[in-house]
Amino acid sequence: MTQPASADPATTLGPTAAAEPTAAAAPHAVVTGCSSGIGRAIAVRLLADGWQVTGLSRSEPVLGPGFQWRQADLSDPASLAAVVQGLPPVNALVHAAGFQRTALLGELDPGALAGMFAVHVAAASSLANALVPQMPDGGRVLLVGSRTSTGSPGKSQYAATKAALLGMGRTWAQELAPRGITVNVLSPGPTDTPMLADPGRAATPPKLPALGQLVDPEDVAALAGFLLGRHGKSITGQNYVICGGASL
Repeated sequence: MTQPASADPATTLGPTAAAEPTAAAAPHAVVTGCSSGIGRAIAVRLLADGWQVTGLSRSEPVLGPGFQWRQADLSDPASLAAVVQGLPPVNALVHAAGFQRTALLGELDPGALAGMFAVHVAAASSLANALVPQMPDGGRVLLVGSRTSTGSPGKSQYAATKAALLGMGRTWAQELAPRGITVNVLSPGPTDTPMLADPGRAATPPKLPALGQLVDPEDVAALAGFLLGRHGKSITGQNYVICGGASL
């Protein structure tokens, strides 16, 4: 795959006139998990491409002009519809919030599974349910999954939640295709983010992939920018694995 070019902010979105931004109306994206890691990198990329971005996270990042923030607890999906009430029309929803807990069989914690499912799956479902019915035709939904969704020792619960995103996203892609709204999943491998240092995943430290380096969050954000831009209008229901060769 060739390196995607930066989106043209004057023609960022999709196939219908209703979704075409103008100089007076930049496209608007809601990005979860924007305070660090992949979510922050995607928010920064979209701002550079001319988007207005509303970030949802527990702590407020400082990302400059075009960015607004609403405090949100992604572990409480039932609260999220109220959090996004009153936003201007949303052209794209990016769900990047996440965390990882690891354990082998015999040591699994039901609370860890429930917590990851709430943040990864239920939060995405609640936000899409609140925002997508009013989303202009030609919009975008992008979910951040994981290469681990196909299975990895010690990560069964995490993998299950990320696999659920794949099924949910592909189903939404079918439902929303008549409106020209695309739904895709980005599935990074080991990425250079604060999550790798989380003590909750100490049992399974990251391994360098075949290319000898961790995935750069900005590389993930570059692909996100492409899929959210006008040249992503013919791509839907797909899962993009960005893993530095970890899946070889």
